[in-house]
Amino acid sequence: MKTMNLLIISAIAVLVFTAVGCKNNTDVSQEFAVNEIVEENTVEANAIAEAGYKIGDEATDFKLKDVNGRMVSLSDYKDAKGFIVIFTCNTCPFAVASEERIVALNNEFKSKGFPVIAINPNNPEIQEDDSFELMQQKAKEAGFTFPYLFDESQTIYAKYGATKTPHVYLLQKEDGKNIVKYIGAIDDNVRNAAEVKDRFLANAINELLEGKEVTVKETKAIGCSVKQ
Repeated sequence: MKTMNLLIISAIAVLVFTAVGCKNNTDVSQEFAVNEIVEENTVEANAIAEAGYKIGDEATDFKLKDVNGRMVSLSDYKDAKGFIVIFTCNTCPFAVASEERIVALNNEFKSKGFPVIAINPNNPEIQEDDSFELMQQKAKEAGFTFPYLFDESQTIYAKYGATKTPHVYLLQKEDGKNIVKYIGAIDDNVRNAAEVKDRFLANAINELLEGKEVTVKETKAIGCSVKQ
């Protein structure tokens, strides 16, 4: 009976730990390990990805609320050559590990015509720490220098086909249209910026700036599933 009780207690502990999902813990490496197990694409996520934008598609504009309360659209950026659209959130450890890199990308490429536009696709009724109020706090604490928008209707992420946080879509303006040029990850090591060997997104932007075709057009986005 004691053995059975211990097995039941252990099983409950595993379920509780797994249910924590993408919330921040002090042990980030342990958090990554959990998410690698539980954050695989579901049938629904695969359907969203399949219905979303592909390379060469035109991305329609949107109007979403920034953390400062203003509504932001791509059309607001008259002089932009394109956009780095990143679906991210407050809580996912993969997103948190990418925050400094996202700030650095905006600092590197905004002046060259490719500003970052970050969008939180998560439903706060499912993931309470991804509320608009906590987005405001996150933007301040993380030093975001770019719009951090709330996809309150949870429709824009589906149009794009984003299934993870973070999930990147690189757009280039062509004849007044925003054309998708790259989809996937920021780089080849979402967990540790110090060990990055291949900057997929930055490489793609630099190729566009040089008038070249993007060599690596798609990579696998690694992160937490969008919470709906």
